[in-house]
Amino acid sequence: MNCLKGQLGVPNALSCPMSTKVIICGILALPVFALAADAPADKSAYTLFNRTPASQLRELSTDRPDLTESAYTVDAGWWQVEMDISAYTRERDTHDGADTTASSLSYGNMNVKVGLTHNIDLQTVFSVYSIERENDRVAHTSDKASGFGDITSRLKINLWGNDGGDTAFALMPYVKWPTAQNRLGNDRVEGGLIAPLAVSLPGGWGMGVMTEFDLVRNARDDGYRLDWVNSITFSHDIAGNLGGYVELFTLLTEGPDIASFDCGLTYGIGDHVQVDCGANIGLTRAAEDYTLFAGLAFRF
Repeated sequence: MNCLKGQLGVPNALSCPMSTKVIICGILALPVFALAADAPADKSAYTLFNRTPASQLRELSTDRPDLTESAYTVDAGWWQVEMDISAYTRERDTHDGADTTASSLSYGNMNVKVGLTHNIDLQTVFSVYSIERENDRVAHTSDKASGFGDITSRLKINLWGNDGGDTAFALMPYVKWPTAQNRLGNDRVEGGLIAPLAVSLPGGWGMGVMTEFDLVRNARDDGYRLDWVNSITFSHDIAGNLGGYVELFTLLTEGPDIASFDCGLTYGIGDHVQVDCGANIGLTRAAEDYTLFAGLAFRF
């Protein structure tokens, strides 16, 4: 769940690739089709210090393994941990005579959440340990960096649909703190706003769409720019507690556009544990070639 980073400006939607236009149109049109929901149970009395009873917990919902964030929050007074057990990313660039290969291996990319109220949770996202390598076959050089990553603080505020209905929507402002070691980050404070929408579809399908605005340091390191993320994901149960998803992710930034096709599997163990695995496959030259990962989520 990293935000890609360098002059402030909003991308021109008319120049977006077709995949991005489809996602944008979907995001703008979905509220028109939102269906009325039955009144959910009143859980407003529960807080961090007055824990939601286990009998009233909503179904476990996670911000992983896809890149589209969930619109649902953690119940008040409960903790939830979501993590990559391990993730490997590789990218090779042979454009304009270059021949470089970059890879990263991370352990324990964590998102630790706690429910503050019935519709707000606080999240702390960080990477416990990462190893990044880059080899340049033209210049005959190599580089390696490893250590702890940046810390990101996020507040998810569900505006509707947390405990019932065919749609749910949330806003998630965040701030990234420059805590990374050994050149793993850019030593700058960054932030943004994420807006995920969940929709229940016929036939047991679920759909999530997300738009996100990231205020990040520009490549010249002399100011900030505005990146624009859009994604759409579809999920369905496969057999028993086994489920799967497919996703399209796009990022509009100051350089070439980035897009990936993502897919994966989830498996629920009881009411409070989920394991997953998946792959993100780059669709554009600027995207990483692929990311492979396996993860775990649990609440207590």
